[in-house]
Amino acid sequence: MVSRILHLSEYIFDKFQKIWENSKFNKFISNALVIIFVLSVIISYLDRNKLISLGKLDDFFSNPFFAIEIAFTLLLILELLSLIFVLPKSVAKSVGKQFEVLSLIFIRSGFKEISHIKDFEWYTMTDSLINLFAYAVGSLVIFVILGFNYRLQKHNRLTDSESDQNEFIQTKKLLGLLLMIAFIGVGIYDTKFLIETGSYLHSFHLFYSVLIFSDIIILLIALRYTLNYLKIFRYSAFVLATLLIRISLTVPPFYNVIIGVSSALYILLLTISYNYFLNDLSEVK
Repeated sequence: MVSRILHLSEYIFDKFQKIWENSKFNKFISNALVIIFVLSVIISYLDRNKLISLGKLDDFFSNPFFAIEIAFTLLLILELLSLIFVLPKSVAKSVGKQFEVLSLIFIRSGFKEISHIKDFEWYTMTDSLINLFAYAVGSLVIFVILGFNYRLQKHNRLTDSESDQNEFIQTKKLLGLLLMIAFIGVGIYDTKFLIETGSYLHSFHLFYSVLIFSDIIILLIALRYTLNYLKIFRYSAFVLATLLIRISLTVPPFYNVIIGVSSALYILLLTISYNYFLNDLSEVK
């Protein structure tokens, strides 16, 4: 029964992944983002000049930079969705993808700070400018750390058994499908909230909360195939990194950047240490 569920979920997941990675689909998504951005700019212009009224959304579109926030929000949603398809390939790559999304969230937050600037006078835009600078530097530091981390990363199989390895990948694909359902559920809830209140929640933190539980499930499943301390510690550290990302999304400016950058440094140090001790053990053997 379990084997049938795993094979069915793998089949469905692979179908979705094939569509997602199709070049024609990627071009369609890119064109759609461009069209949405241009339409948002036009709507914002019409709204600011009182040529149209958007009701509860007037406050948002009255700002000329809101179109940028819409474009980046949609981009982040797509990046979160792509994270689901990275999960079965490698847990390490999945964590790296989470930090990629975090760096983009910081950039989006930087653009959001621009929307708080009304007249570009120094005394009125000081706080927003400082926050903007913090987000810009934080996102850049995470980008650099990830670059080094990807270069140093070594992807070792969880188990030497081919059947166990395939089963572990199938289980992660089943988990990926469940994450996709959760992703759609969060999107429906945010859309409903937007229609009812005219305010969008940007529930990135909620999806990261779901990721924490998924990472813990992967860790517990990994125990079926290995009790190697290095591998178990590495998986546990990945869960902790996801938790730190989740915390950084809910704390005020400066603190969120500090926590985000520190968690990225933590993963880089983990990668360096794991590679060193892994090589050391190989030489002993």
